[in-house]
Parts: sequence; structure tokens; C-alpha cells
Amino acid sequence: MTTWETVIGLEIHAQLSTQAKIFSGAATAYGAEPNTQACAVDLGLPGVLPVLNAEAVCKAVMFGLALDAYIAPTSVFARKNYFYPDLPKGYQISQMDLPIVGCGHLDIEVEGNIKRIGVTRAHLEEDAGKSLHESFHGLSGIDLNRAGTPLLEIVSEPDMRSAAEAVAYMRKLHELVRYLGICDGNMQEGSFRCDANVSVRPKGQKAFGTRVEIKNINSFKFVEKAINHEVERQIELLENGGAVVQETRLYDANKDETRAMRSKEEAHDYRYFPDPDLLPVVVSETFKAAVKAALPELPDAKKRRFNTHYQLDNEAATLLTSSRPLADYFEAVVELSGAEAKLCANWINGELAAALNRENLEIADCPISPQRLAVLLQRIKDNTISGKIGKHIFEELWQNADTTADAVIDAKGLRQISDTGAIAAVIDQIVAANSKQVEQYLAGNEKVFGFFVGQVMKAMQGKANPEEVNKMLKDKLNGYVI
Repeated sequence: MTTWETVIGLEIHAQLSTQAKIFSGAATAYGAEPNTQACAVDLGLPGVLPVLNAEAVCKAVMFGLALDAYIAPTSVFARKNYFYPDLPKGYQISQMDLPIVGCGHLDIEVEGNIKRIGVTRAHLEEDAGKSLHESFHGLSGIDLNRAGTPLLEIVSEPDMRSAAEAVAYMRKLHELVRYLGICDGNMQEGSFRCDANVSVRPKGQKAFGTRVEIKNINSFKFVEKAINHEVERQIELLENGGAVVQETRLYDANKDETRAMRSKEEAHDYRYFPDPDLLPVVVSETFKAAVKAALPELPDAKKRRFNTHYQLDNEAATLLTSSRPLADYFEAVVELSGAEAKLCANWINGELAAALNRENLEIADCPISPQRLAVLLQRIKDNTISGKIGKHIFEELWQNADTTADAVIDAKGLRQISDTGAIAAVIDQIVAANSKQVEQYLAGNEKVFGFFVGQVMKAMQGKANPEEVNKMLKDKLNGYVI
């Protein structure tokens, strides 16, 4: 029986977050009324000329440097000719033979293993408009607001061997473009979308199988589902004596299937030729050095620093560096609270992350500022409150933006009791009232110790210092004579 190997390459389109389009001054803001942000250049009207947006070039170079990729000293724009209703000029301005970013790489982690994925190229191009099929009763509408929006198309090598690797690569790129601030990564709005090239071959065979391209997948979940479905389809086809046809397919999330759209075009089908209206783009060493100097700390470097400087384990550091705003939030809390980094990490990756997920919020929209969380963690650190009471205070902070941890502690009388005399008195009462459990503990059943801790904390309404309770209970029980 044949053992099959999957071969995957991804083409990811990242919409660059510039204020204006790549070849015109028209706005790029999402959500405007249809066809209100398409100027004469975007519409391809006779006599108009494109003018390159320098900010798009800067963002492309920034991306290339982050991948340790080759930055072309000279790159050229070409016309990619095809007809589609949402392409007003009848061609798309893109880059073919001389892209601005050449070979680079991105390291991904899957099940604890690091793998390097090659990036073939990243080139600048303009986006097309959008066809709208809903609410037109058998017709289609065309919205050209998106036409001319700057895109960076990032083409990987066919280095991925599973849908899990493809998702890890896509997530890593998504994280990177957001760290760099070159793309907002909003997949629902189409700012970050993916085409997957998928083929299978007998394991050990060097030649690639016939590839199929799955177009415009806009979520990590759907990328995984689409690839897995397509792999199953191709294997079943080949094992039944059929042949895979090179084509473009669409993934239907509702039916969890891919279906044919059209035969797959080759480069020559688009009749590429250099755009006569645009000069070659020259990237000087001086310009490249200036862009490099402005690069932020990248995710992998930040993660390594969190490992070493804050002594965080790999899982905690990975979660905290998954977005630049989250990493900044963590560092602010550590600095403001003076608490141990591990305590801060546990609260941010625990209580805070759970609350954000529950409300479907990003860290930028978190109702608890770093300053307010820092005060709460200070009070846990200085034993004013226990961690358990801290969770109740956290909910108060989440629900009420005007309150502080100190205000809640004072209003509800939540200060932790560390008075050893008061704790000892309660311990004496609990031990005296539970002689059977004392016998079980002395007979070696250490699980009973948790019972005693719970009874003492209950009697003291959760306000007793847990460390003192544990220490004093052990002393009491270990010295007990029945």
C-alpha cells in the first residue's frame, strides 16, 4: 500500500496599512460606502498615471529584513493581464521577474519541533476590487473601494508537509506583520488571506505531484480544514486510478469541501510585461540601513529575552509574545507592580486571557489597564490579600472601570489575616472538632491535610494568610498526641 506525503506551499496576501493606495492618493479605510474610495487612477480612466506610494516600499523592505531575506537593489513593476469584472484596468500592476524581496526564511514550531520554512519571494502589487453577490437578485455588484490597495504577496517554498505546519507558518507570518505594524492582520476584513498550493506524492519520491491551488482562505481553521480535505481528495483519486488535474479550487466551509473553479493558469497566460508608466524601484543601502534601524524587537528575539530576563518557561513566553501589545502590557505590569515576572505572567495568561476570550476582546480593548492590574498584584505580593481573594477583586476591576484594587479591599474588608494568634485559635478549634480526621492524618493519610486547610480558611472567610495556615497546621498536627 502506498504511503503518501503531502507537499504544501502558501501564497499569503497581506494588505499593507498605508493611508493611501499604492499608486494613487485615494483612501484605504475599510467599510466606506461602495465605490466612494476609488479615484480616476484606481478606475483606470484614460490619461491617468500611477505614482508609487513610498510608504508601501518601506513596509515591504521592513518585512524582507525581518525574514533575513534578500532585498533587491532594483525591482520592477509589471502588468499582469487578465479580465475580471472587479479589475477595472483589465490588468493588475504587480511584480514578476524582479520582486522587491527575494529569498528569506521563517522558523516555525510544531509539537515542540523547530522547522525552517523557505520564503521564495515577497512582491508588491495592487489589490483588485470586490464582487458582491448578495441582495442583487441574480446579479452581481462591483465595489472598487479596494482596487489599488497595496498588497504584499508572500510566496513560500513548498516546504510544509502537513496542514498543522501550514497553519503554524501562517500564524507566524500573521504575528510578524502585526509586530512590524505593516498590516493589521484582520482576516474578517480580508487584510490577511491565503492561497494554498497542495499536492501529494508517494513517500520517498523526489518529483512533486500535480498541485492544486485553493484560493482565498481567510481563517486559520479553514486553512487546516481545506488542506486536509484536499489531501484526502487527491489520495482517494490517485488510489482509484485517477489523475489530479492542475486547477484552482474554492473551499466551501459550510460543506467542508473544495470544488473546482477554473483550470490553473501559468505565468505565460497573464502575458506579463514591464509597466511602461512606472520607473524601476531603487533601494539604496542607506535606505535599507534606515529601515533596519527602525525595526522593532521581533517576536523570536522577544521570546528569547522573556525566557532569559524574566525566567519564564517556553509556554508562558510564547503566549505573552504572541502579540506586540500583549508583550508590552506584560512588561508594563512587571515594572509597575514590582511583583515577580512569573506571578504577572500567570495572571495575564490565566485570569486576564480567560476574560478577554470570554468577551472576545483584544488586549488593546482590555478594561483593566496595566496600572490597575499592577496594584492588584502588589497586594498579593505584600500579602495584603491571597491569590484566591485576588480573583474576586479582578472581577470587580473588570466590571467597574472606576474602581481600584485598594478601594475594593477596603470597601469589603478583604485584608488578609496574618495574626498568628488569631489563626492558631481557629486551628485549635478545627483540630479539636475533627479527631477522626486527625487520626487519619497521623496514620499517614496526608490528603486529609487539605481538609483541615479548607476548614480553617472557611472559618476565617478566606482571609487567613495561606502560608501561615499551612505552616501552623503542620506544626499542630505533627505535634499532636491523641
